[in-house]
Amino acid sequence: MDSTPHGAAVTAAGFGVKGPRGWAFRNIDFTAGPGSLIAVQGPSGSGRTCLLLALTGRMKSAAGTAEVDGLPLPKKKAAVRSVTALAHVPGVAELDPAFTVGEHLRERALLQGRFGGSLRALLRPRQERRAAARALVDAALSAAGLDLETLPKGIRTSVRDLERLEALRLSVALALIGGPRLLAVDDTDLKLSDDERAAAWKMLHGLAAAGTTVLAVCSEPPEGDADVVLVRTGSQSGPSGSDRTGSADNTDSTPAGAPAADGHDDEEGAADALAETGRA
Repeated sequence: MDSTPHGAAVTAAGFGVKGPRGWAFRNIDFTAGPGSLIAVQGPSGSGRTCLLLALTGRMKSAAGTAEVDGLPLPKKKAAVRSVTALAHVPGVAELDPAFTVGEHLRERALLQGRFGGSLRALLRPRQERRAAARALVDAALSAAGLDLETLPKGIRTSVRDLERLEALRLSVALALIGGPRLLAVDDTDLKLSDDERAAAWKMLHGLAAAGTTVLAVCSEPPEGDADVVLVRTGSQSGPSGSDRTGSADNTDSTPAGAPAADGHDDEEGAADALAETGRA
């Protein structure tokens, strides 16, 4: 991995995604510069994951505008996908419990070498390609803070035997192998202890400090310097924003004819939109 700052700037204005039965999320407004840590905060069913997928070009928006690395969404979704990577997203980018850590890493390195590099790189001698792949994997593991020697069976450890924080680190490492300008991580603090949560945010802070823009879904934002984007269900509509940096704002006012204020339509819309993405 290149430690040179190369993160993508991200902006959104009135941004929203709508599923067959209602809005997944709407009225998202924020601006974040390259190398930012963006914490997407909200309750389950509020559309946090849909926002993450939309900002990485995996889901088509229905309202407002957004740009990632100067690329407008949804017009340049394919280009946005090429500079972004997903980690720890259930049903979209998740680990296979039957695989070992080594199998995941080898598969990801092979895909990166086959589809993520230049034609000239493919023509290099096999020994050089293998050395380059090992260097990518080692750098990604180091950045994610995953030490293979500490795992029960080292690189042969099954994913099902990993602790939650270890699985998160592995998922992040796999995403980093592609050298994304924007890394999007779902459920960052799900079922983690306080110490594990602090360690997870320390890892993501480190990635942002090294230059990669990080977009992380959470139930509670981290301490320290982070842009906080609030995603709310219909039952919590009203103006909101970041009390940490002032650079993120989400106003979820409910117009006439919108889903009922109990929030159920918003949750169903998020589920439907996510299902459509999974099928795609």
